[in-house]
Parts: sequence; C-alpha cells; structure tokens
Amino acid sequence: MAVSGHISVVWKQRNPRLTTVKKPETKTRTVEPARKAVLGKIEPVKAPAAAAAAVVKEKKPPFNLMKFIAEVRQEARKITWTSRKETWITTVMVLIMVVLAGAFFFVVDSGLGALTHLLTDLGQSKGQ
Repeated sequence: MAVSGHISVVWKQRNPRLTTVKKPETKTRTVEPARKAVLGKIEPVKAPAAAAAAVVKEKKPPFNLMKFIAEVRQEARKITWTSRKETWITTVMVLIMVVLAGAFFFVVDSGLGALTHLLTDLGQSKGQ
C-alpha cells in the first residue's frame, strides 16, 4: 500500500495537468427567471474525441489466403442441405400457389374488364 501511494504521489507531481481536472458546472433551466422553478439540470456534453484519443490502434495481421480458404471450407461443412423429398414438396407447393394466384388474378381481371365494358357501353348508349 505504501509503495502504490508513493507512486501515485510521484505521478501526480510529474503530471499535474492530468490530475487537476475541474468539474464542469451544471446549469439549471427555469420556467421564468423570477420564479426559479427548476425543471431539470442540463449536463455538459462530453467530447468523444477524448475517448477516441485514448484508444490505441493495434496493427492488423496481414491477410492470409490459406487461412481464409480453410475457414471457408470449415463453414461450408456446417451447411445442412434439404433432402430430395423436402425439395420436391416445396416445389409442388410453390407451383400450386402460382396456379391459385394466377386463377385469382384472372377472375379479378375478367370482372374488372366486364365492368369496364358495361360502363363504356352504358355511356355510348346514352350519348346516342
């Protein structure tokens, strides 16, 4: 304990600028200056540059092609492929949905076409 206390005292003596940090003042927001009703404290914004300066960038290792290929092969072994039966069932389901959607849009298009034809014929017969 005595040694660490001595080290901190020596460090503070050598770096006085770093140890004497002044606490920022907080301002109080009020409704009206005469009333002094406190709504909340406004804290000062801390600069992110100080945090970024403290981070020391580590040097990246160079790209290793053989390691990359080995990792790709390892990940490829983890892939689970669907069976032939699952693929067949999914394909049939997609085809059924395509036929049903086609039939639905055919019925809607035919109905709208017939309605449009009826309205245009009605407009032509009144005009004559």
